[in-house]
Amino acid sequence: MTRPTGKVSAFIQRYNPPLGGGNRPGGPLGGPITFMFNPNQLTLTKSASWIPHVVRGAEQAGIAEFSGSEPRSLALTVFLDVTDTHSRTVQQRVESLLTCCAPTMASIAAKAPSPPWVKFTWGQFQTVSFYSYVSQVTATYTLFDSSGTPLRATCAVNLTEISGSKPAQNPTSGSRSARRVHRVVDGDSLPLLAHREYGDPTVWRVIAEANDLDDPTRLPPGTELLLPAPDEIPAVLSRAPGPPAGSVTAGEGR
Repeated sequence: MTRPTGKVSAFIQRYNPPLGGGNRPGGPLGGPITFMFNPNQLTLTKSASWIPHVVRGAEQAGIAEFSGSEPRSLALTVFLDVTDTHSRTVQQRVESLLTCCAPTMASIAAKAPSPPWVKFTWGQFQTVSFYSYVSQVTATYTLFDSSGTPLRATCAVNLTEISGSKPAQNPTSGSRSARRVHRVVDGDSLPLLAHREYGDPTVWRVIAEANDLDDPTRLPPGTELLLPAPDEIPAVLSRAPGPPAGSVTAGEGR
């Protein structure tokens, strides 16, 4: 295996877990764990759950019922070798990966212990880049110096998706009508979406809160937004202040 030269390096970024729940993590937790060598193999798994129905006395099985999609999982191997460099030791690099399986200090202090969320990133390969948790790290040490310090190791890392597509409906919300998922296009703004969905652009905060938006004026095209059902909107929000500065209100920009 050769060291990458002039290539985009793969890395794993850790994030603070959302202490109050939600489908978006907090800010980055430390710097990225950059791979010394890019992987030469990635295994991406996606499964669907089906419930088989057995018909008693029938020669053939009944029609299976789809029960939902399983989260994506990604298996990759991290190769570590410091035999010809004076950078961080193999032990330090392995320990960085092991922290992905331990609760963060901030989450312990908040009485909501949780390991960090992570995201694997390798250039423009978006299919394998998603928020996930590290379910397992297996480190195999294969070379040591005369003092017993490890110089080479191979780490098998398994990631399991956390944040997938937002549900179209929340069955526990008590809402009498379904939620929707909207994919952002150029020209969209929260007030405009609120006007289309609820007939009132001033309730844009409902959408912002439902999606944990840090900057409601920034809506990258392609982003999926959960639109709460109309009967979930508190009446007080209809008297909320106007739209965020710089946004397009209903009827503008057309």
